[in-house]
Amino acid sequence: MITSKRPESHKIEIDLKGPEGNAFNLLGLAANLSKKIGLETDPILDEMRSGDYENLIQVFDNYFGAFCILYR
Repeated sequence: MITSKRPESHKIEIDLKGPEGNAFNLLGLAANLSKKIGLETDPILDEMRSGDYENLIQVFDNYFGAFCILYR
């Protein structure tokens, strides 16, 4: 099917190479999103902080991948 418009995504788009991909930004976003969807914040943030940056984005994606798109 040919369309003239790209389907709209209601997901938050995050460019990991830009300032929004900063670890502190991702931790803050995780805190806000977890509160909004009713998850306990501290265990998620602790898990995100438990390793390196790759671990942080992997854990973020595991919890919030349904709400966010991460671009490398």
